[in-house]
Amino acid sequence: MRIIDHHIVGHTGAGGGRTGDVFDPNTGKVQARVNLGTKADLDRAVAAAQAAQPGWAATNPQRRARVMFRFKELVEANMQALAELLASEHGKVVADAKGDIQRGLEVVEFACGIPHVLKGEYTQGAGPGIDVYSMRQPLGIGAGITPFNFPAMIPLWMGAVATACGNAFILKPSERDPSLSVRLSELFLEAGMPEGVFQVVHGDKEMVDAILDHPAISAVSFVGSSDIAHYVYRRGVDAGKRVQAMGGAKNHGIVMPDADLDQVVADLSGAAFGSAGERCMALPVVVPVGDRTADALREKLIPAIDALRVGVSTDAEAHYGPVVTAQHRARIEQWIQTGVDEGAELVVDGRGFTLQGHEEGFFIGPTLFDRVTPQMSAYKEEIFGPVLQIVRAPDFETALKLPSDHQYGNGVAIFTRNGHAAREFAARVNVGMVGINVPIPVPVAYHTFGGWKRSAFGDTNQHGMEGVKFWTKVKTVTQRWPDGGASGDSAFIIPTMG
Repeated sequence: MRIIDHHIVGHTGAGGGRTGDVFDPNTGKVQARVNLGTKADLDRAVAAAQAAQPGWAATNPQRRARVMFRFKELVEANMQALAELLASEHGKVVADAKGDIQRGLEVVEFACGIPHVLKGEYTQGAGPGIDVYSMRQPLGIGAGITPFNFPAMIPLWMGAVATACGNAFILKPSERDPSLSVRLSELFLEAGMPEGVFQVVHGDKEMVDAILDHPAISAVSFVGSSDIAHYVYRRGVDAGKRVQAMGGAKNHGIVMPDADLDQVVADLSGAAFGSAGERCMALPVVVPVGDRTADALREKLIPAIDALRVGVSTDAEAHYGPVVTAQHRARIEQWIQTGVDEGAELVVDGRGFTLQGHEEGFFIGPTLFDRVTPQMSAYKEEIFGPVLQIVRAPDFETALKLPSDHQYGNGVAIFTRNGHAAREFAARVNVGMVGINVPIPVPVAYHTFGGWKRSAFGDTNQHGMEGVKFWTKVKTVTQRWPDGGASGDSAFIIPTMG
C-alpha cells in the first residue's frame, strides 16, 4: 500500500504512527494511506523553517520572483500528470482538475510581480530635513490549512503569496487528497526554493491544534466549514496569531424576468453541478423573480439536468465525477431527504445513482428542488453537493433580501439585461463577492477573494494586495540627516512635521 508522507527537511519517513485512508472515489477502494503527523513532526518542520527563512527573506524580491516564474513553468510542463493525480484522489474530472491547478497558477503569476507590490511608501520633506518611508517585511513562518475540494488552487493562493513575501510556509492539506501538495512542494524545490521554505505536514485535528498553538508560527490561513473556521480563528487569535479563516457558503443566483434563460440554464448547469457541487463558490440556490420566470426556468432546467453526464474522473465526456468519500455522499443524500421532509418539491432525485462497472464509487446524480423556502434547514445550511434549489421570489426586493439575510455571505450572482437593476443589486446586497451575469464570481488573482458574515473570520482576504498585507507587516522609518550635531535640548524633543 502506498504511503503518503510529510515533505519536511530531513524527514526520514519513519512510520509507526497513525495513518488515514485515501480513497479512489471512482472505485470506492483505498488506494493509499497518509501519515497523520504529531506535534513532534510539526516541530521538525518549524525548526527547518526557522533555519531557512532568514536567508530567504534576505533574498531580494526579484530573485524570489524568479523562483515563482520557474515553478509556474514546471507546473505547466507537468499539468497532465498533476491533474490526473488530483482527480484520482478528489474525484473531479481531469478537465476540472486542470482548472483547479490553473486558478492556483494565476496567483503564482501575481506573486511573480512581488518586487512591485512590496514597494513601500516614501515622503520626502515631511518636515524640515525629515523624510518618512515605509517597508513591508515578512512575518516569519506562516501556515496554511486547506480543504479537500481544491487541492491545488487554495494551497497556491496561500503558499505562493506567503513565500514570495519572504516567509517560510508550512502547509497542512486535507488528509482526504494529500498527494498533490507533496508534489507541489517538490516542484518548488526543483524551481530553486531553498529547503525549509515550503514544507508539507499531514494530519487531522491533532495537527491543526499543534499549528494553532505553536509559538513560532506567526500567521495561519484556513479554508473549510464555518464552524471549524470559527474555531481556527478563535484559537489562533487567542494564541497571538494573525488569522484569516474562510468558511462555508450558500451562494444565490437571482434571475430577473428579463434574463436570457438559455444562458442562465447553461451557467447553472456548470455552477451548480460542476465538480459535483463541492465548491464554496458553487451556485446551489437559484432565485427566479416572479412565478412566470420560475416556471419557464424550471421547464428549461429539467432537460438540461437530464443531459448531464456523470462519469469517472478520466471520462473526458463527463460533466462531473464522484464526490470525495462515501461519508460525504451519505451526508448529501441525507440533506436531500431533509428537503423532502420539510416540504420542498423534489423535481429530480439524484440519490441511488450508480455507474456500471463502478458500483462502489461515490457517485450521486444531479438533484433539483423547487418551492424551497427560507425557513427550511436544507436552505439554511451548505449541502456541498450536486443539489440545486429553486427559491421563488415575487419581486426584486424579496430576491435581494434572501442572500442579504442568509447566515453565509460568500458569493452571489444576478442575471439580468437591466443595468440599473444590476447596479442597485451590487451596491445593496450584503455579500462579499458579486457576479453580474457571471455565475461563479471568483475574482482574478490580482484582486482579492473573501466573503462576509459566517463565510469569513478575520479582516483580510485571500490573494491580491489583501494577501500581501496579510503575509507582511509594515515598518515605518522617520529619518533626519542634520547638517550638524544636536544642539541644546533639541535632542529631547519629538520632531514635528510642521
